[in-house]
Amino acid sequence: MHLQLIDYLIIGLYFVFVISIGFFIKKRVKTSNDFLMSNRSIPLWITSLAFISANLGAQEVIGMAASGAKYGIMTSHFYWVGAIPAMLFLGVFMMPFYYGSKARSVPEYLAKRFDEKTRGFNAITFAVMTIFSSGISLYALALLFQTILGWSFEFSIFLAAGVVLVYTFLGGLTSAVYNEVLQFFLIVLGIAPLVYLGIHQAGGWQGIVKNIPEPMTHAWKYMGDADANAMGVNIWQMAMGLGFVLSFGYWCTDFLVVQRAMIARNMTAAQKTPLIAGFPKMIMPFIVILPGIIAIALQASGSYTLPLKPDGVTPNYDMALPSLLGHFYPSGILGVGLTALFASFMSGMAGNVTAFNTVWTFDIYQSYFAPGKSDKHYLMVGKLATVFGILASIATAYLARSFNNIMDFLQLVFGFVNAPLFATFFLGMFWKKTTANGAFWGLLGGTAAAAFTHGLTLAEGKGAWIANLHEFRSTMGQNFMIAIMAFSCCFVLTWTISLFTRKKEEPELVGLVYSLTPRPETKHLVWYRKPVTLAVIVLVLTLLLNLIFY
Repeated sequence: MHLQLIDYLIIGLYFVFVISIGFFIKKRVKTSNDFLMSNRSIPLWITSLAFISANLGAQEVIGMAASGAKYGIMTSHFYWVGAIPAMLFLGVFMMPFYYGSKARSVPEYLAKRFDEKTRGFNAITFAVMTIFSSGISLYALALLFQTILGWSFEFSIFLAAGVVLVYTFLGGLTSAVYNEVLQFFLIVLGIAPLVYLGIHQAGGWQGIVKNIPEPMTHAWKYMGDADANAMGVNIWQMAMGLGFVLSFGYWCTDFLVVQRAMIARNMTAAQKTPLIAGFPKMIMPFIVILPGIIAIALQASGSYTLPLKPDGVTPNYDMALPSLLGHFYPSGILGVGLTALFASFMSGMAGNVTAFNTVWTFDIYQSYFAPGKSDKHYLMVGKLATVFGILASIATAYLARSFNNIMDFLQLVFGFVNAPLFATFFLGMFWKKTTANGAFWGLLGGTAAAAFTHGLTLAEGKGAWIANLHEFRSTMGQNFMIAIMAFSCCFVLTWTISLFTRKKEEPELVGLVYSLTPRPETKHLVWYRKPVTLAVIVLVLTLLLNLIFY
């Protein structure tokens, strides 16, 4: 890949622009609430695009293209099954709890619903998860710099981390959110032409179908048997592991995305944020997954070669999208495409770091180490947490090098943290007898179940650090089972322990449990502006896409 001066100028202009946003917003950051929660003042269209863009980091853009090359059109399940239904559930049912409780974070909601020890456990595990996710984004961009620009992996990491540090340190969450909106448009403009060019060279969709294995061209047809599809999962593992546990666990409880709705101006806007985000979310597979499928089709036709790992044998699926950019784009356009990838990294890492600094400041430091300090003190702590989050991300970036698909690594992390957490939330919000002790020990048990499942099974050389009782055909299949076991164990433990421990009185649960919470008033809204109507429209369109690519 040979970059010209115009390409470097476009990339440099982007770096200058994002840092300038940080300097501009710095003037508006006066309190810790401004820095960490944007003072709940962001307009609906911004929160909606930020909601989807927060999950459109490097692990999403590069990882989904990699999964497209590895698994085919089945990767669309991460959107049409593993995202949209949960996003609709969040908007219709769960945002009234989050927004109405006035909680500043998901762990703070747990403190209100249960107790401090449950909050503390979730805050710590979430903080660790965001560092891992941020490190994955950092690894992805450093890999791009190394491959495309020829810079060393170490230099690339520190350069990229430094840029993110500057604009998040200056402008906090608001700076990250506005950069996420910029990133969304850059990704669409930078990658959509690549999809068009790739499909054209492959001979249209029929040419792609002709050159790749048939199971990779269907979303559901080969799901009856795990051995019949590239992902190595059956319909039960897909529906339960991804469609229910991992999906709802991420979209409904992960503070990184929930935070984007929590900073909306009012309750109605908070509810609509994930619902409106559902419209662009359903078409994102055509932008981020198709490049990977195109890469495999072109390789089969002999017009393109997928890069290999340093061992010279293992396919490097993570390089499918970057290598296609070099294959198709001329100078100038190449700079735009690469800037889109860099933007996805920047927003992905910044989103995780801003979620980390909020949880660290409000849910760990203020709650357990230094309560009652001045707001100026917490603002300083939030900025210091930003610096620490960047440094910790650099350390975790090296762990991602052992995976040939960063989405596999990411889903493993989610299985440990989000899967058991969703069981806690599900019971806590919809069963008023759920107790604090049940929630805490259930979370511990679910996390332990995830660890034991990983330690007793093997997939692609990973796991089985206790014993090998079962070998999965793919890492993704193992990840889905880890999530199922973590959720199930947490659910059963929480339910059982709650039956024998003290529950809160009903007055304490008003606004925190579904049966005791007033429904948001929507009668004054015209029918097409009501959250339920938006949810139904998105759901119907998503079902149609599943049928088309059955």
